[in-house]
Parts: sequence; structure tokens; C-alpha cells
Amino acid sequence: MSDVRHTDERMGPGNYLTPEEAKEFHKLFMMSFIIFTLVAVGAHILVWMWRPWL
Repeated sequence: MSDVRHTDERMGPGNYLTPEEAKEFHKLFMMSFIIFTLVAVGAHILVWMWRPWL
């Protein structure tokens, strides 16, 4: 049998992203998650200053 190499570098079964696309998606996901977390922490601090709950 001959060694068949795929020119397509898509990763994993059912995964349709190339490594570069996966890195770009990861970067965007992490930036969105960090922004969401900062907004949530800021909201908690503002509510705590308004009406402490402990």
C-alpha cells in the first residue's frame, strides 16, 4: 500500500478548522471571555458598593 498523505490539515474527526483557523478562533473566544468576565466583575463591584449583600 502506498503512503497517502492528505494535503488538507484539518484536525480531528468532525473538526473543520485548520490549525491557523483554530488559533484565530481561540484568540477571539478568549478575548470575548475576558471582556465578559471583566464586565461581570465590574457589575458585581458596583452592586456591592450600592447594596452590600454579606
